[in-house]
Amino acid sequence: MKRRKTESTNEIYSILKNSKVALSHDIIKEKITGNIDRATIYRILNRFCEDKIVHKIIGDDGKQYFAFCINCEEKKHKHNHFHFRCTSCGKVECLASEIKVSLPQKYIFQNFNGIITGMCSSCNI
Repeated sequence: MKRRKTESTNEIYSILKNSKVALSHDIIKEKITGNIDRATIYRILNRFCEDKIVHKIIGDDGKQYFAFCINCEEKKHKHNHFHFRCTSCGKVECLASEIKVSLPQKYIFQNFNGIITGMCSSCNI
């Protein structure tokens, strides 16, 4: 679906595109230079999820994090990988290893949300 590109959409896209880690709504709000209300940010993030530009991670802390989709082809959009949340600095990142899930017959895999918590390599020094 063709979406209208606004300044708000472009700015949030740029913030996510330039981040190497997943970002929560609060972190995105802090990075925004203009005045974009909370509901608009969520609407844009959810639209990005629908358009398969970003994927949503539900953290063990209950927060939603959003990460730019890398290594996804247009017709083969997959996010069957674990995510890591550092309990020290709060960083959430995608781990590269894909997960193979074996489901019973007639079950269809749609989404995987796995989060591992611990200390990241920067905090574990």
